[in-house]
Amino acid sequence: MRITGFRALTTVQDWGRPVGDANGVHAGGLVRMPLVVVETDEGVTGVGLGSHVQAETVFAAIEGEDPRGVTALYDRMLRRTFKAGHAGAVFGTIGAFDTALWDIKAKLAGEPLWRLLGGRDRRVPAYASGLDIALDDDELAELYRTYAGHGLRAAKLKGGLDVDRDRRRLTLVRDVLVEAGGSTRPGLMLDVNENWTRKQAVRHVGELERTLDLTWIEEPVRRWDVEGHATVGRGVRASVATGENLTGLEQHRPLITAGAVDVVQTAAGWGVTHFLRVAALAHAHDLPVSPIGTTPVGLVHAATAVPNHLVTELQDLRPPVGIALGHEIGDGAFVLGDAPGLGIHLDEAAIAAAGHRLPDPASDGSHIRPDRAGYHLLPALGV
Repeated sequence: MRITGFRALTTVQDWGRPVGDANGVHAGGLVRMPLVVVETDEGVTGVGLGSHVQAETVFAAIEGEDPRGVTALYDRMLRRTFKAGHAGAVFGTIGAFDTALWDIKAKLAGEPLWRLLGGRDRRVPAYASGLDIALDDDELAELYRTYAGHGLRAAKLKGGLDVDRDRRRLTLVRDVLVEAGGSTRPGLMLDVNENWTRKQAVRHVGELERTLDLTWIEEPVRRWDVEGHATVGRGVRASVATGENLTGLEQHRPLITAGAVDVVQTAAGWGVTHFLRVAALAHAHDLPVSPIGTTPVGLVHAATAVPNHLVTELQDLRPPVGIALGHEIGDGAFVLGDAPGLGIHLDEAAIAAAGHRLPDPASDGSHIRPDRAGYHLLPALGV
């Protein structure tokens, strides 16, 4: 069997509401969702969600190869992009191809990927994450009631711009989850998306911890700031979670070895092999891992096979347009199915039809870091 080609497709995630974080908001609720379909000479294809950046360059590393040699092919893709660097969006392209190859490998074995990787339990614990910074209080409560209706009893809110607003919203969601039953102390996390200085982080979280029990604070400072994360960890009771924007073991290693991270995260877009390697590194330091992503299907499968999985982010209760997923959400967890591979089915006609709805990347305001004047350095939080 040989890899013969690929198709780069782009669909949309239609949230039906504004979504975003401290760095920006998709006001229309439409978000681009790129994916690749890897083709073989035997007609078996694999799907991976992720970037298209330099797709032709990355694909050249695996063209003509046997797709079953996934981990070796992953390293070939890294080597192909080594000189210019594989960080950022290119790492997402490698991750998309990697996930697609795992999909093929599991299909050829006639097993779901979670079983092929050595998983025992198809149930993967999840927490609710609504990308909710633009919602008012009533909208926020209604959203998390919907998550609670699927049995979720832990939630991560976006925030970091106003401590009083964060306290009010975290308290509101806590009460929603308590009313739903099952726990009098639901898990609460706050994600500020690298929006603080070290001083701000300690003061902001310390203020929240006067009345709230936070499970973790996520990305409190810039992703590469090892000493900053360690400073925050020493100054607050909550665990420090980070890693979703780190691309490669070489970026995770300094944080882990310095004891600067308590919950090691990695993004779905970086691929299955990357997750498995990060999980092994974290496990060697007695740290848990937690996958991140809008549709983290590959990492949900892989999470069943690592000993240190803690919980996986659940954002979308509806899949992207034209994508059918082979798992369900119930009793606070992803419940994986028995279909070979990832269990993804594509409606390429629906994906093509979604093309006219794609937002213009140049006008898309989400995840664009503001100028220094836009950092919202509130006087009460210091600088």
